[in-house]
Amino acid sequence: MHVFLVYVRDEAYFHLLPAHVGEGEKDARVRVMAFPPLGIQTLAPVLRRAGHQVRMFDTCHPEMRAEHVAEEVRKERPDVVALSFLSVTAYPALKAMARQVKQADPEIPVIVGGAFASINAERILADCPSIDHVGVGEGEELLIDHLDHLESPGAVAGLVWRRDGRVVKNVPRPLLADLDKFPYPDRESLPIDYVESLPLDVPAVLSLDRFCTIQTSRGCPYSCIYCDIPSLGEGKWRSRSAEHVLGEMQQLSDQGYRSIYLTDDHFLLKKKRIGDICNGIIERRLKFHWGCEGRVDSVGVDQLPLMGQARCDMLAYGIESGTQKMLDRLGKRQTLAQIEHAVDEAKRHGIARVHGFFVIGCPGETAEDIRDTFRFAARLKIDTFGFNRLAVYRGTPLWKDYAARGIVDDDRDWDKTFKCCDIDPDTVPNDRVNRLRMKGYASLLLTRFLRRPVKTFGLLRTFSRHMPIRDLLRLLSGPFRKKVGRVPDLPAPMVDAGLEVPVRLGT
Repeated sequence: MHVFLVYVRDEAYFHLLPAHVGEGEKDARVRVMAFPPLGIQTLAPVLRRAGHQVRMFDTCHPEMRAEHVAEEVRKERPDVVALSFLSVTAYPALKAMARQVKQADPEIPVIVGGAFASINAERILADCPSIDHVGVGEGEELLIDHLDHLESPGAVAGLVWRRDGRVVKNVPRPLLADLDKFPYPDRESLPIDYVESLPLDVPAVLSLDRFCTIQTSRGCPYSCIYCDIPSLGEGKWRSRSAEHVLGEMQQLSDQGYRSIYLTDDHFLLKKKRIGDICNGIIERRLKFHWGCEGRVDSVGVDQLPLMGQARCDMLAYGIESGTQKMLDRLGKRQTLAQIEHAVDEAKRHGIARVHGFFVIGCPGETAEDIRDTFRFAARLKIDTFGFNRLAVYRGTPLWKDYAARGIVDDDRDWDKTFKCCDIDPDTVPNDRVNRLRMKGYASLLLTRFLRRPVKTFGLLRTFSRHMPIRDLLRLLSGPFRKKVGRVPDLPAPMVDAGLEVPVRLGT
């Protein structure tokens, strides 16, 4: 069968950069500040191995927007159009895409997948008549099964669909047990060069090295109140073998990739596996540098010396707060001492850039707690940082709490996300959170310049290599400008367990 795989993005979360390669040609390559669509890149070779023909689209490309996909549907008449999207913020664009595809050819079935789709499958079908099926869970086996049973969707575990106008939910599909059995993702077919960058509202480009992402494990066994990953992954962590990961890394090194980011929700969980991967990178003399993220209380922190030797030059920690009270309220199950130790160890062992994710405007947080968080961040040896207002969305423990308390309406608000400081009477009001954030950033930046001038100017020099001065000034002034327009705070971590794979977007 002929399948279109389409990744639908929220336009707030990517930046098209200048200097198209081969501009004017039909298949011109473009440069985009964004993570690659690893989900459809993963599914494409799986479908091809099963004998299907695949064409991929990523809506960050200016010639792959909804109207272009619809035109290609009219021309090629694929057997299925599979739409992948990550989070609630992309749902309006997803619905618009589905409508245009259906208008182009009403007979072609449209299936959607992703984290938000998996959590809200029945509601999506009731809300959007242009969508025929929703895949709940991981997509590799589900989509092949779906293609094999287009005329009998009731036979497909994990599928939600319509029969005689009624939504039908099939039996759940179990989590994939063997992640090694699938081919490596297709990173060559899309005419897009994804640029290594910081996830900010300006083009904060880190390098123009050939860049891609890898997923070496799935899931997280922890239970932070703002995150849906544990519920989607049944609280389990599953990994590919070190040998399988190293085979993919070797391929990427041979293909000229020189910057790689691991999108694992928690890479630092298993010490021996980290050691095997890092030793393999060293022994094979792979030519890329790489980054990952993890928890500060991980046993993998002991492997930081080896990670540094293996050219890990970026490590992102989910720090979230600088007070123990708020760490406990958020369900982090970590301590301030563990945070300081993990950051110190990363810097001591040569990790060039340590990033800290923070959230403010949380339930039960006071203005003094926010100030303490900025003071704590100023003491840490982190190189980059982000302070986002905590958002709540359906599928997280916090959403369930808010629904039970009547702060959100589960039936009315299921397709929305809210800043806690906008809706929760137990939080500091939004306007004050923003004022506190501005003051906190000013103090934090001043502390950085005074206490770590060499490191700070070195980081700015890194940005200035690839950023116009106006963008560099916007980057520095961003925390002090009122947030108006297209770019909201980044949402909390969200795993896409359907037709997309886990990617951490923010806090």
